[in-house]
Amino acid sequence: MNEKFEIEELVRNAKIANDDDGINSVAIIGAGIMGQGIAQTIAAAGIDVIVIEKDLEHLDTGKNRLAEDIDREIKRWAMTSSEKKAILSRIKWSLNLSDAAETKLIIESVDENMELKKTIFKQLDNIAAPEAIFVSNTSTLSLTKIAEVTKRTDRIIGMHFLNPVPKVPLVELVKALDTSNETVAKVKEFASRIGKTAIEVYEYPGYVTTRSIVPLLNEAMYILLEDIATAKDIDTAMKLGYNFQNGPLEMADMMGLDEVLAWMDTLWKTLGEPRYRACPILRKLVRERKLGKKTGEGFYKYDVNGKIVY
Repeated sequence: MNEKFEIEELVRNAKIANDDDGINSVAIIGAGIMGQGIAQTIAAAGIDVIVIEKDLEHLDTGKNRLAEDIDREIKRWAMTSSEKKAILSRIKWSLNLSDAAETKLIIESVDENMELKKTIFKQLDNIAAPEAIFVSNTSTLSLTKIAEVTKRTDRIIGMHFLNPVPKVPLVELVKALDTSNETVAKVKEFASRIGKTAIEVYEYPGYVTTRSIVPLLNEAMYILLEDIATAKDIDTAMKLGYNFQNGPLEMADMMGLDEVLAWMDTLWKTLGEPRYRACPILRKLVRERKLGKKTGEGFYKYDVNGKIVY
């Protein structure tokens, strides 16, 4: 089929799908790794996306990295050039928060910082349509506290995506204290539209996935710190011994070591349990800005294509 007609067919099918629940466009606040992945996933489902960042440097970085990630998928024959063009044609990039005003669903995906998230939600509350639903991609913070700065506490919900977003078929729907059943139903339907299986969880530090995975990552780091085995052998043990797709140290690198540290610090502070107290080797790597795959070095070193260099 002619490439032009392929793209037109994809767009036509997307418009038909968009009539289902009225969510024809989505705003994403934050163009980091998670924001990029969420944007790609939504655009691939045929929904228009606008990605908003605080400055041009972060915006351009997000835009370029997304294109590079898709190019890597094309090289692996996991995606076509036509799909890339269709996806990128649905994503717009902006520095203006007010551009989110016309969307019915706004997804915040910035750093795990309570005050930053509150500031963004308060600003959005003043510019967004009254019926708009606000989503946070937080993995550890209290949605109820975030919702308090808005006048729409019933329309605040969490969608905790896992990295890499386009490949992980799960999303956690996190209900805050006042989140309405209608909001849950709408967002659950939206999750299905973008190809995710949604599990419903009540607000609690770490929810299901973060709370479960953090102790495993931390213990693997302590095993490395205590020189019991190399990073490669630790990961090989978990992949072959327990059928993990990625070992815990490789997984931490993919997540971003600064993000992992932020999760551990929040869980340690809120729950006070030793299993969440971050391993010193993690703090050392973060201090050195060796944040994993996104910076080219963490527990492993990575080449320009994001592959581990042994």
